Formats: sequence, structure tokens, C-alpha cells
Amino acid sequence: MYVMNFTEEEQKFFNGTLTRFGNIEMCPSSGILNYGQGLFEGLKAYRKEDEGILLFRPQENALRMKMGADRMCMPSPTVDQFIDAVKKTVLANKRWVPPYGRGSLYVRPLLMATGRNLGVKPSSDYTFLVYASPVGNYHKGDLNLMVEDYVHRAIPGGTGGIKAVTNYSPVYKPLTEAKAKGFSDLLFLDALTGSNIEEGSACNIFILKGNVISTPTTHGTILPGITRKSIMEIASDFGYQVEERAIQIKEVFDAEEVFCTGTAMVVKSVASITYQGKRIGYKLGAETLAQKLHATLTGIQTGLIEDKLGWTTLID
Repeated sequence: MYVMNFTEEEQKFFNGTLTRFGNIEMCPSSGILNYGQGLFEGLKAYRKEDEGILLFRPQENALRMKMGADRMCMPSPTVDQFIDAVKKTVLANKRWVPPYGRGSLYVRPLLMATGRNLGVKPSSDYTFLVYASPVGNYHKGDLNLMVEDYVHRAIPGGTGGIKAVTNYSPVYKPLTEAKAKGFSDLLFLDALTGSNIEEGSACNIFILKGNVISTPTTHGTILPGITRKSIMEIASDFGYQVEERAIQIKEVFDAEEVFCTGTAMVVKSVASITYQGKRIGYKLGAETLAQKLHATLTGIQTGLIEDKLGWTTLID
């Protein structure tokens, strides 16, 4: 894993080093443990047919971390420092990158407040850490969503639009309850009106009607997913009209197709959505737009399809 520190004295991140993956020592009064002052990112490294290794849009993750750090009153690595750390981590773990077509190496950058800080205030010291783990291709059966109309994932003015560590565990309770009922994930509604869809617990959502693909606007409560952004560009190239707007929950019931996007799942068709006891099913299978988008995006990510957009980075 790669570790780099920011200190009050230096006022910058410096002297990043690779070290063996293992436990880290931290003061009990550190800001990450007491006040949740921290961020994370997620991206993947893919093995090509010729054994080369590609990263997918790492600069986008670096920029999103910088945006999140500003919101959380934290310093962040530069884009170059971020990408260099990711590259070094992947190269140090290249034997763990699965063979072509068999999965990927998931890379997890963390930015944590590690200075001693009993008071409620920003930390003085921070740690940027990158580790990785091999993962298989995402196959978890049909994606059946339940609309959550009581618990809200994010509120206006909050941190829903960044990858703050505190965004995720608050949804564990309703998510666990939904899975106990046989659902795959939750679909959250906006906190202001309770009538517009936002996103899943860790994925963005799209609906298809005719030639129009719609996805909720990222206005501070929805994470601006990098897979989401990429799929919007690919779909536009396919000739679809792609729009970002408020989508009322009632609109999902006459959609022709619904799909979710995220680093883990890439693109996955939604089999059904259940809202207040009403269930609607959607088109699945090889002929869906979701499958075509998935094939194109994974083709670019693995080097099978020529990357004309400059999204991939070859690791030497």
C-alpha cells in the first residue's frame, strides 16, 4: 500500500512511500475516528489481452477527491500525486490484477484526518493511503430495487455529492432490512419533496423512454459518478438524447428500461422497482441498452475497443 502524510509543519503532502499492506497506528483522538473527517475514492485497473494494465480515468477520481476535500475542510494530494500513488500501488500489486476478462484490481484511495484532535475542528495532520484488492466481474443476480421513502441518503447542503466516509453507514439499517425482504438495493428519494428519485446506496440510476435517457441532476445530494459521466458520453455517441433533470418516482413505472451505474457494477439492468407495495418489472437480456453500454465501456476499459476519448492510462 502507498502512504503519504500532510503535517501542520510542512503544510503539504510529502515523502509518499510504498509499504507492505497491514494495520496502521492511529491516535484515539484522531479526526477520522471521532468526527468522521475523511474521504475515499474507488477505481479499477484492468488487464489487457496483451498483459498490459490500464487505469480508467484516474484524473477524474483525483479531481473528485479534491472537490470533496474542499467541502470537508481538508488538504488533498495534487492530481499528479494522486495518480502517481495509484500507479505505484497497482504496479506493486500487479500480480494480483486478474487475467483479461476475469475481473479487475479494485483500488481504494483514502484521505483521513489523523492528527490528534479532541475538539470539534479540522485536524492538523492528514494521511493519504492507497490499497488494492482483486475483484471478480460483478454477477450478483437480478437487481431488484425497493424505494426507501422514510430514510434519506442525503440532504441539500450536506455531503451527498462527495465521497465522505460518513455517507454510507447511515443507510446500513434500511438496506439490511430491504435485503432481508429479498431486495438487492434501495432507491432513495429526495429529502425536500419525497417525490423525486436520487440514487441507490452506491450507484447512480438512469431511465430509458424511447430515444431519451434521463438521470437525476447532481445538485449536491447525488454523487457525480465517473461511470455515470462516461455512460452519458457513450450513450450520446450512440445517438440517444441524454438529459439530467428531476425525475419523479411515478416516471419509473412507465420506463422501458432502467439501469444503474457504478465502479463496482459498471452498468447493470434493473429487473424491478417496488414502491409502496407496487412492483414493476423491466426489460432484461442481451438486447437491452444497458448491455450494449456495458459491452462498450468494458471494452474501452480493457483495451478491446480503441479508446478515442483518452480515458485510459497505460501503466508501464
